[in-house]
Amino acid sequence: MSRTGVTVDSSRSPSSLTFEPGFNAAVPFVDRHVPEGRGAKVAIRTAQGDVTYAELAAQVNRTGNALLRAGLSRGDRMLMVVKDCPEFFYLFWGAIKAGVVPVPLNTILRAENYRGMIEDAGAAAVVFSPELAAEVEPALAAARPGPRLALPVEGAPRSLAALLPAERPELVAVPAAATSVCFWLYSSGSTGKPKGVVHRHRDMVATSQLFSQDVLGVREEDVIFSAAKLFFAYGLGNAMTFPLWAGATAVLLDARPTADNTLDTIERFRPTLYFGVPTLYAAQLQALERRGADLSSIRWCVSAGEALPPEVFRRWQERTGLTILDGLGSTEALNTFLTNRPGDVRPGTSGKPVPGYQVRVVDERGEELPPGEVGRLQVKGPSLAPYYWNAPEKTRETMVGEWVNTGDTYQRDAEGYFRYAGRSDDMLKVGGIWCSPIEIEQRLVEHPKVLEAAVVGRPDAAGLVKPEAWVVLREGVPASAALQDELMAHCKSFLAPYKFPRQVHFVAELPKTATGKIQRFRLRAGP
Repeated sequence: MSRTGVTVDSSRSPSSLTFEPGFNAAVPFVDRHVPEGRGAKVAIRTAQGDVTYAELAAQVNRTGNALLRAGLSRGDRMLMVVKDCPEFFYLFWGAIKAGVVPVPLNTILRAENYRGMIEDAGAAAVVFSPELAAEVEPALAAARPGPRLALPVEGAPRSLAALLPAERPELVAVPAAATSVCFWLYSSGSTGKPKGVVHRHRDMVATSQLFSQDVLGVREEDVIFSAAKLFFAYGLGNAMTFPLWAGATAVLLDARPTADNTLDTIERFRPTLYFGVPTLYAAQLQALERRGADLSSIRWCVSAGEALPPEVFRRWQERTGLTILDGLGSTEALNTFLTNRPGDVRPGTSGKPVPGYQVRVVDERGEELPPGEVGRLQVKGPSLAPYYWNAPEKTRETMVGEWVNTGDTYQRDAEGYFRYAGRSDDMLKVGGIWCSPIEIEQRLVEHPKVLEAAVVGRPDAAGLVKPEAWVVLREGVPASAALQDELMAHCKSFLAPYKFPRQVHFVAELPKTATGKIQRFRLRAGP
């Protein structure tokens, strides 16, 4: 099967990918659909209206021409602080087609964060949704050096929307190569400062074929809704590259996802695949206790971002009749490389490697460990970032030959399923014994009064590390000293004595990145 610029041999497992010289990723993801007869088909659905594949191709070309006319050159970085909307697609693919490097950023950061990224990336341009101007514009004013081009998406005389009508709807893709730089993403910052993760033209092809098509079975008639946002790797694949690769339809929600607005979106647009994160699934379960929602259009639910607690998996399946396929991906790998899959689901695990990827658990010397042993997780595969921007030491630490250190601690069982034990920085040594916070968190979430939990290690009065729990209670449940004791007893009844939390703090919410990952380093700092 040939998709312009790349040949896919799906008869092999994993699928074999062959790229032609001059390959530009915008061609197979955007340009090929009109010649293949999908011009009138809806590519993007939003509450504001639909965009067909023909309209998408024309607007991508106009955007690429507008960026070139504004003075951007091949290799320039264009930072995007853009909500989930069709203009995100136009900017991302228009930049790639024109040879400019798009860099989507988290849309809920503060001005100081944006200033740091503008300076770190050496950004030539920043394009932003007008709703986000209150944080972006101070960053633009403070950045040294600042970008040559600052452009709101709409709402100003000089905006992307104002420029596009005058631009031609044709644009020849700049010749590139499968291994040349295509776009960046900044890591989520779950352990501290975000890093610029550099990706190549082939990377989106690899994830879209090997995971979305070969594992999930995404097809042209699918309608895909991702609560996870476009600016982070998981959402970029789910909401954009997976549907475009298959010629399917993407549903976009421009608001910050909540239990109610995601359930409303599912009912309105009837997606066949739904991508969420564990914290959102837990919140949706709570919402479903007070309202109805028709989820019957969904074929598969998918989860990533954090390990899915088995209790959430069980309750979701019991409540909705739907199975959640939990997996593990990373910004460095671009999307999922470990996953449960249709017909092969093991709750409480991240499943098995996606075909085309190799995954192993190693000790501190980098030697592979046998099944049952806990160690550092490494991955090797065709979508891995080659380096971090402007961070040579972190690159050497993380990119070890063909392998990438994920920063996660895992164990592989005798049947080949991988079980998450926590971020490597989050592992606890209690009484000289290594302890996974995930095991304690999963036990806490099994309690009927608990919605979410996070566990960290903190020194006691004697300087000895002990587990400490931070708990979000379910709606209507009051916090009390008696409930603290009840939760500690709940853990003691099933966990080894050294594992139960010595303190339980009740909080309204847990600190998280925009991608839903719990920032345990903030909890370790204390109340």
